[in-house]
Amino acid sequence: MRPDIEKRVIDSALHIIDNKSTVRATAKFLGVSKSTVHKDVTDRLPEVDADLAAEVRKILDLNKEERHIRGGEATRKKYKR
Repeated sequence: MRPDIEKRVIDSALHIIDNKSTVRATAKFLGVSKSTVHKDVTDRLPEVDADLAAEVRKILDLNKEERHIRGGEATRKKYKR
């Protein structure tokens, strides 16, 4: 794996872990697409650091469980205005 890609993979993982961030928020922070971040943390990260990948997976699973709540809150705020 190219060193620049490996660095981006690690940066993505650390940002998600440190901030309990979503893939979308991490992509915005790093200036890449959400597809790139998703590919990095699900496919490339296990090859680089399996322990880090396991931590990221826990946060991504939690985000997936909570997404319907976030969507409902966004809709509520939209119509409240």
